[in-house]
Amino acid sequence: MLRIEDLRVNYGGIEAVKGVSIDVPEGEIVTLIGANGAGKSTILRCVAGIVKPTSGCVYFNDREITNMSPDKIVANGITMVPEGRKVFADLTVLENLKIGAFLRKDKLDEDIAWVYELFPRLNERSWQTAGTLSGGEQQMLAVGRALMSRPKLMMMDEPSLGLAPIIVKGIFDIIKEINKQGVTILLVEQNANMALQTADTAYVLETGWLKMKGSGIELQSNDAVKKAYLG
Repeated sequence: MLRIEDLRVNYGGIEAVKGVSIDVPEGEIVTLIGANGAGKSTILRCVAGIVKPTSGCVYFNDREITNMSPDKIVANGITMVPEGRKVFADLTVLENLKIGAFLRKDKLDEDIAWVYELFPRLNERSWQTAGTLSGGEQQMLAVGRALMSRPKLMMMDEPSLGLAPIIVKGIFDIIKEINKQGVTILLVEQNANMALQTADTAYVLETGWLKMKGSGIELQSNDAVKKAYLG
């Protein structure tokens, strides 16, 4: 579904991504793991059209989207849950969800009901401003908002960041449920244990280089991965 070929990204004189190629098959959960500064988030931002690569290509369903604008990328079926959640703090839960559907012209009731079914806590807080929610509830809202565009591929940047372990488990259960309902997932995650348990395929990045690829199960049992990321 998503194909990244020989992607290179420079920030000033620093090459943040160094010739990385990644495949995300339809229906899978694919994860990128690695230390801070490995280039994981930069790759997601390139796919989303927020950062322009120095060279390389991004294809979605065999169509090149490398230099497409972010709104057109969303219209094509890709959405992103950003690191740090980035909810609109002064707007209500419901208003945040509706913003996620800003490109749609049809009725939203069915999709709002689906988000509330996935996240009953959001239904209870529908008229509450997003800034008053807990960190876990804001992450639920960020995921729900991304789902409102009816994506074929959802990218998630550090969904567990700053959350309590019990909340993290709930977020990963929801990621699996969303995937079961037909949404392909590309996941960037510092919690390598949870990411590898959840992913069909995993890539390991180090300082911009792609170092390893395998199934989540394979990489969980790899000695180098254990030593570097699993403790």
